[in-house]
Amino acid sequence: MNVGRPVPRAGSGAQESYAPELLYATFNQDYGCFAIGTQTGFRIFNSDPYKEKMRREFKDGGIGMVAMLYRSNYLAFVGGGRNPRFPPNKVMLWDDASSKIIAELEFRSDVLNVQLQRDRIVVVLRNKCIVCSLEAKPRHLHAFETADNDRGAMAISGGSESGILVFPGRQKGHIQIVDLHSCINLSGTQDTASPVAVHSPAAPQQAAGVGIQRTRSRSKGSFSIESNGTPASPQLAATVHPTNINIIAAHATSLSALAVSSDGAMVASASEKGTLIRIFDTMSGRLLHELRRGVDRADIYSIAFSPDSTRLCVSSDKGTVHIFNLEAKQSAAQQSAAAAAAGNRQSNLKFMKDLLPKYFSSEWSFAHFRVANEVRCICGFGSERNSVVVLCADGTAQKYSFDSYRGSCVREWYRKFI
Repeated sequence: MNVGRPVPRAGSGAQESYAPELLYATFNQDYGCFAIGTQTGFRIFNSDPYKEKMRREFKDGGIGMVAMLYRSNYLAFVGGGRNPRFPPNKVMLWDDASSKIIAELEFRSDVLNVQLQRDRIVVVLRNKCIVCSLEAKPRHLHAFETADNDRGAMAISGGSESGILVFPGRQKGHIQIVDLHSCINLSGTQDTASPVAVHSPAAPQQAAGVGIQRTRSRSKGSFSIESNGTPASPQLAATVHPTNINIIAAHATSLSALAVSSDGAMVASASEKGTLIRIFDTMSGRLLHELRRGVDRADIYSIAFSPDSTRLCVSSDKGTVHIFNLEAKQSAAQQSAAAAAAGNRQSNLKFMKDLLPKYFSSEWSFAHFRVANEVRCICGFGSERNSVVVLCADGTAQKYSFDSYRGSCVREWYRKFI
């Protein structure tokens, strides 16, 4: 999450609560850790129980974006802040074991998002989603075109056995879904139009609807490798067999946030309108849930699936975090009175959903809570099943527990991390 201070709303004093040194905050793939980028470096924390694990301070600039690879020593950085340590169009791969940069990827425009998987680096530009191999000399594997994506919306499944990547389609409101594990790398021909150049310093040897369309796309490209600042001759890039891309028409307006379950089976999306979160099956494109955050427009800052994919939490600029139940629906005869209370709330007029507007058939969160000061925040699930950890732009981490049946929420702890 980019937590740079936004333009304050009229009559709002929320800007006073922003931590001026904090630039970025993000969880790792299982929410067990989180990282922050600051005006002078970065820090890593254990989420729950809360504990600072390490920090690095740089003399020559700030880190505007951080991506973690589980709990490993490898991270990805993009510069930011008053005096960026790195240019905004470069992704730097950092090995904390040796405390140095082991590779860098340079692009033609600013990087808006970056995520790491066990064997992939995924980078989002305004109109592209680019996939490279994660190694000391990264190889350019895919480049997918997207609609304008100023928010850098993109997600990749965190499970070790899955490789589902989701990002905006070429049309606004559409989602593209790619299974990276189905792509077979082959040697190919040069393509001088590649959007990425890879620089490798001295490094260790190893380092709105439910319709779905299927298209065929061939990703190919080349990049040049430079060592010690000396350009090398263009290298042959890795290409792949034609890739199946599933396209889902999810919303009528542009996407603002995306999330994928850890097993890659479900994708959740929100549009810039921010009132609905839709969840689809990534294989069939079938709409599984339509979840209503509220009625008023809102900026959705984050969406997160629980590790077992049975719950979803959503944070927005309204200062609230909503928690939804995704467990399979049961018939009334199968549910006990207590279990029925654990489900998402619905309108009392849902029995007339075929005659009434969609509003009356939506599912509402079964639990929600409000974060103080209405600052930007992202959410992830805690170590206990009925808990959520929130990272806020005022430099605080907070843990809330919720009652599965009554929907009540209690703040367990509050910590200042910067």
